Amino acid sequence: MKQKTLFYCTECGNETPKWAGRCPACGAWNTIVEQPAARSAGNRGGGAVSAQPAQRPRPITELPGGEEIRFPTGMGELDRVLGGGAVQGSLVLVGGAPGIGKSTLMLQICSKLCETSKVLYVSGEESAYQLRLRARRLRAENERLFVLSETRLDAILESVAAEQPDVLIVDSIQTLYHDTIDAPAGSVSQVKDCTLSLMQLAKGQGVTIFVIGHVNKDGAIAGPKVLEHMVDCVLYFEGDQHSTHRILRAAKNRFGATNEIGVFEMGDAGLREVENPSELLLSDRPKDAPGTCVTCVMEGVRPVLAEIQALVVTSGGGNPRRTSNGFDYNRMAMLLAVLEKRGGLKVSACDAYLNIIGGLWLDEPAADLAAVVALASSYLDRPVPSGLVAIGEVGLTGELRMVNQLEQRISEVRRLGFTRCVIPTPRTRALPNYPGLELIPVRNIGEAIRAALRPRE
Repeated sequence: MKQKTLFYCTECGNETPKWAGRCPACGAWNTIVEQPAARSAGNRGGGAVSAQPAQRPRPITELPGGEEIRFPTGMGELDRVLGGGAVQGSLVLVGGAPGIGKSTLMLQICSKLCETSKVLYVSGEESAYQLRLRARRLRAENERLFVLSETRLDAILESVAAEQPDVLIVDSIQTLYHDTIDAPAGSVSQVKDCTLSLMQLAKGQGVTIFVIGHVNKDGAIAGPKVLEHMVDCVLYFEGDQHSTHRILRAAKNRFGATNEIGVFEMGDAGLREVENPSELLLSDRPKDAPGTCVTCVMEGVRPVLAEIQALVVTSGGGNPRRTSNGFDYNRMAMLLAVLEKRGGLKVSACDAYLNIIGGLWLDEPAADLAAVVALASSYLDRPVPSGLVAIGEVGLTGELRMVNQLEQRISEVRRLGFTRCVIPTPRTRALPNYPGLELIPVRNIGEAIRAALRPRE
């Protein structure tokens, strides 16, 4: 019997029974192509996966339950984000903007991995000569580090079968292509099928695979969203190219928490781990300058002190301007409304700017109070004492609410030498005594502003 012909979209992967000039799913033009035989239902991963015998369902109590095998990557900040080290047979996707340091990070961990493992570095964007120069600069040269400059998936799988590496690094997934798929490298169908083949390689042979992925203009990893569902870990490498600070954040992790971050500093010799990010982020903080306040946020189990800067000026036009960097815009607008209604400051006719120093993104309510204090400090032109930290969530009625893990935050504040800490009143009596640190309990933003801002001399 003649097999029915199917077509699919090279942009979104949607299958359709007939050809069309425009994809009915994503709306792209001239992307519908005929589905080759290798993409039949029996082999969705292209021609690289051999047929496997069907497996019968088994009770979960009969399945092997061995513990996961972890090994260090050589960079403690990366191990922290991964949940304590890389897991054997896992597939990790590392995304980030061009030039942010993804390839540098992957090549730097090779020097440590090669001490106990055999590593194959596949580069589709740089030649072997370029990789040798980069490895020499990063001091990552090792006899157990093998380099392959290739973009064809079948050739890469053949090299893996011949070399039998313990760790495979692919730079990047957007450059790989499969011969049986009639689509350019980097398209949705190519990225999806190549990742599926790598996932089956990791799960079938126990090879730990790190895959580098580029991001689009919206900041998401380029390719289909199913790409992030297929891998075990999704790591985002963030930071401003004009700054030396880099932050590695886990968006998905099947083997650990997703709220951990790793902090690095980019230098001439590559990335340097920052074990105490609070000191780095506060090192250049101005003294006695209005519009700045320090808070403490939790990144996983690590308390991090961050500086919030605000600028409030009289608006020159009819509609005041609001801008936030590293802070949710809608939450900033809410805090400005609460500051005017409950704090008595007429900020509705002013332009307001909020900025988080160091490239951090503060997405927890514990930073509300520090943002309000910084905005009030700029509006009143009164500096916040350099030894003061503000922690607390602000409600719509202007009240302050308790935040979680307050004792850990206060301990970090005291360790870094701060002398005063403004916190919500509830549960204050249950807190232990902190020598050298004065706790200032407040009930609303009015009390917080009076306690934090010293009178202008």
